[in-house]
Amino acid sequence: MMTDNRNTILAVILSGLVLIAWQYFYNVPAMEKQRAQQQAQTELQKTTPQPTASATPGATPAAGAAQPSTPGVNQQAQPVVARDTAIAASPRVKIDTPRIVGSLSLKGGRIDDIALVQFRETVDPKSPPIILYSPSGTAEPYYAEFGWVAATGVTAKMPDAQTVWQQEGSGSLTPTTPVVLKWENGDGLTFRRTVAVDDHYLFTIKDEVSNVGNAPVTLYPFALISRHGAPQVSGYYILHEGLIGYLGDQGLQEYAYKKIDEAKKVDFKATNGWLGITDKYWASALLPDTNAPLQARFSSNPVGNVHTYQTDYLLDPVTVAIGGTATANARLFAGAKEAGVVGVFPFAGLGGYNKALGLNHFDLLIDWGWFYFITKPMFLGLDFFYRFFGNFGISILLVTVIVKLLFFPLANKSYASMAKMKSVQPQLAALKERYPDDKVKQQQEMMEIYRKEKINPVAGCLPVVIQIPVFFSLYKVLFVTIEMRHAPFFGWIKDLSAPDPTNLFTLFGLIPFDPTTLPVFGHYLALGIWPIIMGITMWFQMKLNPTPPDPTQQLIFNWMPLIFTFMLAGFPAGLVIYWAWNNTLSVLQQSYIMRRNGVKVELFDNLKATFARKAT
Repeated sequence: MMTDNRNTILAVILSGLVLIAWQYFYNVPAMEKQRAQQQAQTELQKTTPQPTASATPGATPAAGAAQPSTPGVNQQAQPVVARDTAIAASPRVKIDTPRIVGSLSLKGGRIDDIALVQFRETVDPKSPPIILYSPSGTAEPYYAEFGWVAATGVTAKMPDAQTVWQQEGSGSLTPTTPVVLKWENGDGLTFRRTVAVDDHYLFTIKDEVSNVGNAPVTLYPFALISRHGAPQVSGYYILHEGLIGYLGDQGLQEYAYKKIDEAKKVDFKATNGWLGITDKYWASALLPDTNAPLQARFSSNPVGNVHTYQTDYLLDPVTVAIGGTATANARLFAGAKEAGVVGVFPFAGLGGYNKALGLNHFDLLIDWGWFYFITKPMFLGLDFFYRFFGNFGISILLVTVIVKLLFFPLANKSYASMAKMKSVQPQLAALKERYPDDKVKQQQEMMEIYRKEKINPVAGCLPVVIQIPVFFSLYKVLFVTIEMRHAPFFGWIKDLSAPDPTNLFTLFGLIPFDPTTLPVFGHYLALGIWPIIMGITMWFQMKLNPTPPDPTQQLIFNWMPLIFTFMLAGFPAGLVIYWAWNNTLSVLQQSYIMRRNGVKVELFDNLKATFARKAT
């Protein structure tokens, strides 16, 4: 049993070393290579013409049906211009809501100018707002488009990317004032579009077409989201960034940019679905009617050195009779992935759009991960206390206490067993003297002592095992939820989702040099105050436990706090604060249980012995 315990500890340490090696030899170089490629692509985009989207359908009917393809990218190109220049180049209708500012382009009728004013690029409240959408022709075009596609054989002119719509009336698009656009094709078809927006991130689009011509026409309603060029992504496997959708019975579909580049195009037929493009904190998604049969598509179209990524859908065709009118409804989510807005659970006011619109798992727009049944409650607990105290750091401390209380009975048994193990240390030492050359006999007698005293020799691992899922769920919450982005604690921690900005190797700012820029090992020279505190509390916890009789185990336990200190130094500060606080509570809890079991707490004695050995 002792051998198995030792092997388990060795496996844990070796796993940590493997993670460090992986980080150094693969993850860091891969991220550096990706960053260099993205920088080169950005420079290339400054001189390479960008593709534009065209609403001219391709005549690719399915067998036996007059069914066109959704509008996509053609091979036209134009010079890259500044974002403000592109916006000023076309007539527009201003968008003005509490969370969104921007404009709707009358040329093409696109929603292609959105800034999220409640979120900034940095922790500085005066830094620029987050830009979500930008017009075609800029360095990073990103927009949504809606309309009609003519069935094969229909020659009537359709509105496209070059069509200039006319606004009926005047004024901005606000949560209380929708906007109506109109365009006539000159052949008897009148297109009218009503765009509304709520006070969060939801656009509602109603497209109508009236026919006063001399023949009926068959049209397909469509909607698309287009993004030119792959954006910079976080590059972590625990987070999906790219094309996403939940498409009926086919469930969640996720395609990273590289994956869709390889696939080129993926088609889906589904009912009760949604689809779009997601970043870490922001997203854009098409939300068709939940009863509508969709022909949905993810695609990547290379134009020169730039790929254009698109998610789109076609609805069933409608025939507009002479003197008749057809209507198509669409919805667009374009904004921040706030849990309460997107949806977490359908209760306590946390259903968001997922509940209000009856959507199919729209809460998965936020990457809660496979262990969502832990991650979501963790977020709800943090959010609950945040509403009282206004500080997510305090929420982390309080949730840690609650987790400790919930698992107290199990931890109590674990620590009680450890206390008993400490009490039999003299008997174990006597066994080594009695059977110095018979390891088998030592193990047999040792297990007999454990059986008689009702000691579980691996019980000390249970507290660590318990906190692993809690640790991971908190890491996930800190990493993926926008509520944690730029959330301050106290003092120098301005962003709980980012690593501690201080560094021991610069004497916490006294030396004007960034050691993390050094080659080979610079990545590991980021050691802030909170990781050091975490390492010290872990060291205290190790010293509270009985000293392992095996020299190898002693070596592992002595080095483990230092290894974990460096391993966690680059993790979000909120996670390191949690670990340090959890260690502190564990020391207090274990000391209490040891006293209650009549075992001397030798923490300070062990610390003195450690320094005494170093002194000699």
